[in-house]
Amino acid sequence: MADDDADTRPNVLFVLTDQERYDCSAPDGPPVETPATDRLSSEGMRFERAFTPISICSSARASLLTGQFPHGHGMLNNCHEPDAIRVNLPDDLPTFSEELVAAGYDLTYTGKWHAGRDQTPADFGFSYLGGSDKHHDDIDEAFREYRKERGVPVGEADLEEVIYTGDDPRDGSEGTFVAAKTSVDIEDTRAYFLAERTIDAIEGHADGDRDGPFFHRADFYGPHHPYVVPEPYASMYDPDEIDPPPSYAETYDGKPQVHANYLAYRGVTGFDWDLWAEAIAKYWGFVTLIDHQLERILETLEEQGLAAETAVIHASDHGDFAGSHRQFNKGPLMYDDTYHIPLHVRWPGVADGGSTCETPVHLHDLAATFLEMADVPAPDSFDSRSLVPLLENGGDVPDDGDWRDSTFAQYHGDEFGLYSQRMVRTNRYKYVYNGPDIDELYDLEADPAELHNLIDHPEYDEVRRDMRDRLVEWMHETDDPNRAWVTEVLENAS
Repeated sequence: MADDDADTRPNVLFVLTDQERYDCSAPDGPPVETPATDRLSSEGMRFERAFTPISICSSARASLLTGQFPHGHGMLNNCHEPDAIRVNLPDDLPTFSEELVAAGYDLTYTGKWHAGRDQTPADFGFSYLGGSDKHHDDIDEAFREYRKERGVPVGEADLEEVIYTGDDPRDGSEGTFVAAKTSVDIEDTRAYFLAERTIDAIEGHADGDRDGPFFHRADFYGPHHPYVVPEPYASMYDPDEIDPPPSYAETYDGKPQVHANYLAYRGVTGFDWDLWAEAIAKYWGFVTLIDHQLERILETLEEQGLAAETAVIHASDHGDFAGSHRQFNKGPLMYDDTYHIPLHVRWPGVADGGSTCETPVHLHDLAATFLEMADVPAPDSFDSRSLVPLLENGGDVPDDGDWRDSTFAQYHGDEFGLYSQRMVRTNRYKYVYNGPDIDELYDLEADPAELHNLIDHPEYDEVRRDMRDRLVEWMHETDDPNRAWVTEVLENAS
């Protein structure tokens, strides 16, 4: 650790969005306005191949905290559900936050938690500053009190243009709430409130006794459904100008049966493109609403004179189908729509402005990254590799370095019970092992929409064998408890 009298370690502002798609802020993505994220890219590094280790909230967030793949920390599905495999993380499991506290960082936290039913950020070294959501955490009443003081209690806003899943998309008596326009002002939204609390934290760090650097984590509730946004965001994007993505042509031919089943399970069998376009317009509006709040936060860093000494990281826990493959939300479908995530790092003096990184990385690599920023060694328990060498080298692997050319992910089921999946992805190919059903193989160069499962295609025999070998290597390297069974199954497969 650096000497306390001349601590040159950076402050860290970590902004985690909830269920944000990679393409929303990608240069070649849809026309979504993301000025703050674009600024982070122009002043820092954009990671083009960042992936979540699992596409479900609690599991991904637990991986981020512990630096482990989900099978390591054991929180395999959402902790708030009655069928949660693990409701809290083990007390003796090292986390990046506790290591940072021990190294002299001042940790604060606003917003969504969802990485423990009974635990809170305070159990992992953070000072929690409010903004929780009852469904996920119910940590405090801060946002509800804020709304009462503003004269617009939570639940009393008028909603228009509502969309629900089920037989009647305008009937809120059944189904899941998908999207709507709300009558409240921007200042009444949870996104604005969380930005305010983050701004308060930054100002507090600037004004306080700064013997050591700070780490602030801002977890936004969105653009996770329901996509409920006020004007001008509710009408910012015209549904009539939104075209179906290529994957909307999905037929599910040659795919695992659960893919087609999920249309009914999520209640979107009857959704046509006009309805999806209406929902996507609200989703994009939600993305822009949050981005504008990030813009306010970045301006505060500048106003407080902290921008030059603060590393800013933006990522998402996972993506969102939002109509791709005609699906809603997420689930046992390991498409890039939910596994490919945005990741931007602005670190003045280290990450080159306007640089990109094509090296494959995982969301939970940030755990080891935060620790290297703080001059703290990563615990042996971490399945996490620091991104600092990539940031220091323009996104390229250093000459004396070595990096995997693939990413590894898994899924264990959510509300409907266990469903074992493993996935390995290179730049060109993706292989998905489905325990209960047919496996999947996609040629991402020829078929970026992942419409054609090539698992039985004779011209891809060698690719299939290579990708299966890669998967087995990942499982053994990370001590995946399914490695013995899956290895034997794949060795005997054709």
